[in-house]
Amino acid sequence: MARAMVDQNGIRRTPVSKPAIEFIFDFASPNAYLVLKVLPAIAQRHGAEIKLIPCLLGGIFKATGNQAPFNAFAGIKGKLEYDRLEMQRFAVRHELTAFRMNPHFPINTLALMRGMVAAQHLSAAETYVSAVLTGMWEHGEKMDDPEIALAILNRSGLDGARLLELSTSPEVKAELVANTEAAAARGVFGIPTFFVGEEMFFGKERLGQIEELLSTLSSGA
Repeated sequence: MARAMVDQNGIRRTPVSKPAIEFIFDFASPNAYLVLKVLPAIAQRHGAEIKLIPCLLGGIFKATGNQAPFNAFAGIKGKLEYDRLEMQRFAVRHELTAFRMNPHFPINTLALMRGMVAAQHLSAAETYVSAVLTGMWEHGEKMDDPEIALAILNRSGLDGARLLELSTSPEVKAELVANTEAAAARGVFGIPTFFVGEEMFFGKERLGQIEELLSTLSSGA
C-alpha cells in the first residue's frame, strides 16, 4: 500500500497509482479510429496509461444480441445519416482531417484483430495500430484483402509475414476469443467501450466523462 504523505497544507494524501484506461476496440469501427486519435492526449494530460484490448465486434454482438448500427437502424429514417454527421462533427472538432469513411465498409477484421494480438506479443502494437488505422480510415484500403494488408504492414516497417504467421497460431486465436468473451461478460455490448477501474463508458461521446474521472483520480479526491 502506498504511504500517505502530508502536503504543504498539512493534509494527508495517499499517492494515487497511475490510472489505466482500458479500451475495448476493433478496427472495424470508424468510431474506434476517432477515439484512438483523441484518447492519447487525454491520457497524457492525466498521467494515465492506455491498455488496448483487441476484441471481435461481431463476437460481442453475437454474445449480447446486439447488431451493427447499419442493420439495427436501417429502417429508421435519418438515423444513419445523423450518425455520419455526428462523426464528421467529431472529426472537425478534433481536426482529424485525414478521416474518411472506407468505401469497402463494412470490412471483415478477423485477420487484422488476430494480427493486433500478434503485434502485442512482438511489442509492435503502436506501429501496427498506426498502419492499420491509416490504411482503413484514411486511405480507404480494402484491409480484409491479405495482400493489401501485408503490403501496408511492410511499408510501415513491420515484418508483415512474421506478423501474419503468428496471427494464425492457436495461441493468438484463442487469446482474441478470450478477450472477446471476457469483454461481453464484463458488460460490453459495442465499441468503443472503455473501463477506468470498474467504471464502464460506451461511445466516444463519453470521453469528457472519462476525463472528469481521471481528473478526480489524479487529484486524490
